Amino acid sequence: MKEYLSSVSPKGQITIPMEIRKRLGVKPRDRVIFYVEDDEVKIKPFALQLAASFQSVPPLNTPKSISEMTQQAWDEHASNVARERD
Repeated sequence: MKEYLSSVSPKGQITIPMEIRKRLGVKPRDRVIFYVEDDEVKIKPFALQLAASFQSVPPLNTPKSISEMTQQAWDEHASNVARERD
């Protein structure tokens, strides 16, 4: 087993060494999960399982046409841009 050294920042953050990130396939903004058992900590990439998220978004009550969905997307985008400018 190979050991890696990292330090804890004043904010309680640590840097995962590059070799470990590569081995686990962890990229910036990915989430990881920590497991604590006694005095040991294990870290694994956190992958949301498709089965767990199945039907997490309820279906539309009435189907919309492509043009209606496109218009809704444009409207929501315009609202977001307007909010960012405020």
